[in-house]
Amino acid sequence: MFRRSAIYLIVAISVVFAVTAVAQTKDDVQHHKECKYCGMDRGKFDFTRMLIVYDDGTSVAVCSIHCAAVDLANNIDKTPKSIQVGDFNSKDLIDAEKAFWVVGGEKPGVMSKRGKWAFAKQEDADAFLSKNGGSLADFETAMKAAYEDMYSDTKMIRDKRRMNRMKQSEERGHKH
Repeated sequence: MFRRSAIYLIVAISVVFAVTAVAQTKDDVQHHKECKYCGMDRGKFDFTRMLIVYDDGTSVAVCSIHCAAVDLANNIDKTPKSIQVGDFNSKDLIDAEKAFWVVGGEKPGVMSKRGKWAFAKQEDADAFLSKNGGSLADFETAMKAAYEDMYSDTKMIRDKRRMNRMKQSEERGHKH
């Protein structure tokens, strides 16, 4: 009887700690549900979301390195104090400048044709590379790739949104 109660207690405590850890990990998503620039659900894209805190105390929450690049370009006179990104596997926010990045490969990116993925551990990045291709990079290289891709990615997004609007308009026209 005591043994069964102890096991139930341990399981209950483990569940509470797991739920608490997930809640703390997603705290930034609770405060910033949507990307400032594209409106995408940051909870759905928790594996690429980013949080930038500037030295003046302001912060911005975005869905991807693409939208982070937009913000950094728009705030050229501000100095980032910290830049965090969602770890591809754990979804936890990690230091973007210390992350192991994978650029390119077969998996299309978020808001970008060319993927840019962050990992807390090099072995996770290496495993991703062996499965999906791409190249191992540091934050500067990943950010440079985001800026290089900006025009084609923005054009792709615009075209997709225009097509969606046309499709929605056609669907509304057929309902009457």
